[in-house]
Amino acid sequence: MKKQNSFIGFLLVGLGLYFLIRQFNIPFLSQFYSWPTLLMIVGVAFLLHSYLTKDYSNIFTGALLLGFGVHFHGLNHFPFWIDHWSIYLLIIGIAFLLRYQKTKSGLIPALILVGLGLFALLVPTAPSWFTSIQMIFQWIEKFWPVVLIVFGFYMLKKN
Repeated sequence: MKKQNSFIGFLLVGLGLYFLIRQFNIPFLSQFYSWPTLLMIVGVAFLLHSYLTKDYSNIFTGALLLGFGVHFHGLNHFPFWIDHWSIYLLIIGIAFLLRYQKTKSGLIPALILVGLGLFALLVPTAPSWFTSIQMIFQWIEKFWPVVLIVFGFYMLKKN
């Protein structure tokens, strides 16, 4: 399998299936006709490409997009889904853990983010310094396109 073409192939198959299912307008799949599903498809394409080609550089990106897609899908469709800023820390921490599993780098940030996320989620009364973190995440939730733009510029500069 050619490395450079596999990501595009996985992405096209996923998007093709998404639009085909959407065109059939199947009632019990209608909850998946949304933008979080597109995030999940791109995330799965990155993960498949990374694991099948043994090029583990995109595991973090794939896990991040898949995690955000699942989270936003859950927020839109399940009333029991937790809507708390610490979920974002958990998703990023899990993405670091998945990357660490194959590349052996990023364990410390993973443990810190997962620990902070679990602490913020499970502790009933948060310390006062958590209010500043909560304000930052409220800003990110409000202006998330700006975060995407900044992350995009970071990725462009990284290459």
